[in-house]
Amino acid sequence: MITLGTLTGVPASTRTDLLAAPTLAVLTDLGLLDDVAVVEIDPAISDTAATREAFDLEQNWLANCVIVGGRREGLEKIAACVILASTRADVNGSLKRLLDVRKASFLPMEQAVELTSMEYGGITPIGLPAAWPVYVDSRVGDEPAVIIGSGMRRSKILLPGRLLERLPGVQFVEGLANPIPVD
Repeated sequence: MITLGTLTGVPASTRTDLLAAPTLAVLTDLGLLDDVAVVEIDPAISDTAATREAFDLEQNWLANCVIVGGRREGLEKIAACVILASTRADVNGSLKRLLDVRKASFLPMEQAVELTSMEYGGITPIGLPAAWPVYVDSRVGDEPAVIIGSGMRRSKILLPGRLLERLPGVQFVEGLANPIPVD
């Protein structure tokens, strides 16, 4: 069981109904269903800011998974990027270089949902297409526990940040994101 703020998760093996099909498949294949926790939430508060406020969470406890893409010589390259809520992805710096494209940008919502088979606002690095690299900002791995999407808007996954390195295609990257300036 993992608790962050006022969220307390139960082993994912006890609530597999709270995981999107691709997420469940990967966690099952890797034998990780008892190593991650899941918690049901109101889908209306699935976005990061609302989740943070509703459950009294620190920004560094929330990790966002965004899908980015770019083109090189007519070939589209797509990757996932996992960053803490206290940071912004360095899309046209680090990510552009990692993808080896001229310009990188966030995938449109409809395309991200279609390609991931996950709900917008719940996209997770667990269960993405196997061909995609998953770049994780090294700060995510430094956190004892983080909250990520489950592939569905009605739930979240709680897990140790370092557990992400056990997922297919994951590469921890130093400087993948920049801190968001505090006003």
